[in-house]
Amino acid sequence: MQPVARVTCKRRAPDAALFIGSGKADEIKLLAAQVGATEVLFDQSLSPGQQRNLERHLELPVNDRTFLILEIFAQRARSHEGKLQVELARLQYLSTRLVRRWSHLERQSGGIGMRGGPGEAQIELDRRMIGETIKRTKERLSKVKKQRQTQRRQRERRDAFNMSLIGYTNAGKSTLFNALVKARAYAADQLFATLDTTTRQLYLGDAARSVSLSDTVGFIRDLPHGLVDAFQATLQEAIDADLLLHVVDAANPDHVEQIAQVQRVLTEIGAQDIPQLLVFNKTDALAPEQQPLRLVDDYEIDGVQTPRVFVSAKSLQGLPELRQALSGIVSAVQPADPLPHYVPENDGAAT
Repeated sequence: MQPVARVTCKRRAPDAALFIGSGKADEIKLLAAQVGATEVLFDQSLSPGQQRNLERHLELPVNDRTFLILEIFAQRARSHEGKLQVELARLQYLSTRLVRRWSHLERQSGGIGMRGGPGEAQIELDRRMIGETIKRTKERLSKVKKQRQTQRRQRERRDAFNMSLIGYTNAGKSTLFNALVKARAYAADQLFATLDTTTRQLYLGDAARSVSLSDTVGFIRDLPHGLVDAFQATLQEAIDADLLLHVVDAANPDHVEQIAQVQRVLTEIGAQDIPQLLVFNKTDALAPEQQPLRLVDDYEIDGVQTPRVFVSAKSLQGLPELRQALSGIVSAVQPADPLPHYVPENDGAAT
């Protein structure tokens, strides 16, 4: 799909019926006709009633932010677990929107002694079928979750130090993951390229030990709660980590807001207190005047000084400094201890 026009709207509160008000809806309808739009997409979550009313008013298919994210997730899911998680989220989303799918049946009148027409029966039948499918999908996901718990217990028995790559979507987590552990995880310049958690062993020579490194699903602003619930099994890797490698797209002008969004999601899933190491990625895309003076320094998050390393997963710049920082943290801390402030002896000053 290619965007052909964009409309913004400021309101004190969403309109109960149309979300945007009738005047703005008329403006969108006229603009859509002028540019030949075939669908209208809202960068907000719409209620089923608002979506239905907008489709009638605009005479075009209308979808919202949640639907778009679900469609992207459906294209990206590759593993059995990822497909189950996307299926559960889509079913939960569709279960609230059945009424508009069967509006043509609702208008049919019933026979003698009947209240309502065939549409009512069809909606109930469809709702029951979706409810049963949701139940089965949750049971299958529960089994996957138990398998992951078993794998985590095995790592704990081996006294493994667990690290998870987290960050805003398209920050370069999978590229960094591949660079660190020589893996072949799928990496691309697109939203949510990674939906399935991948875990590999990373050997840190300076610490003389191996650690577990997991690549996780990317975060995004206004992540729908249904997706957070559905991806609980995947996000559990972040919750159970001893250290979070918070990857940031340093070349993105909105990286400060993206860091704040990631912190909000971490709070939602209960991982806000896990120690972090900030990894400012994509330094190769920075202009010469924006290049860091030092590859290792501190960055303040919510009033707390957090160690930061500048890297380029693509050109491998800063990876030795990152490995050195990780080795220092792993050597100096036990999994249950707070993260110490660690700066390598060689601060990696840029030349």
